Parts: sequence; structure tokens; C-alpha cells
Amino acid sequence: MFAVVRTGGKQYRVAAGDKIAVEKLAGEAGETITLDDVLLAGKDGEIADAAKVKVSAEIIAQAKSEKVVVFKKRRRHNYRRKNGHRQQMTLLRITSVG
Repeated sequence: MFAVVRTGGKQYRVAAGDKIAVEKLAGEAGETITLDDVLLAGKDGEIADAAKVKVSAEIIAQAKSEKVVVFKKRRRHNYRRKNGHRQQMTLLRITSVG
């Protein structure tokens, strides 16, 4: 069975056993959380009622994503700004869908 869940403003298609990286969620490694915002659910090509489906996941780790370099430059004005950013994220293992 699979489900499409929304967390952190993004949507993810998940099934039991999948590992996903989402925007930071509260909790420590090893805790179990429930993803409540289920948009769609299905099994073998059939669409199920998403309101009855619960998705549980285990937090693997709290980590940072890849570094994004922000570089601004204006030609012929001697203006250069270099900045970096690493987004906080949570690694999840989906334990059950249903």
C-alpha cells in the first residue's frame, strides 16, 4: 500500500520501508511519529479513502542538507556578496501505511 503525504509544504509518495528526508520535525532519533496529512492512498491500482489511512514513521536522524551557495553580483559596481545556507532536515523510515 502507498500513500501521498504532505509535510513541510512538500508532498511525498511513501510506502512501508521507504526512507525519506523531510523538513525538520520535532523529535529525537528513535522516536515514532504519525504523518496525519494524507492526501491520497492506494493499493494495486485501486484508490483508497485517504481519511482513514494513517502513516507512521520512525525518526532515523536529525541532519543538515547539502550546502547551497548564494552569490550576488552586480557588474561594474564592485558589488559581490557570498553567503551559504544548510537547511535542517529529518530523515524518516516509514514503518506502516494503513
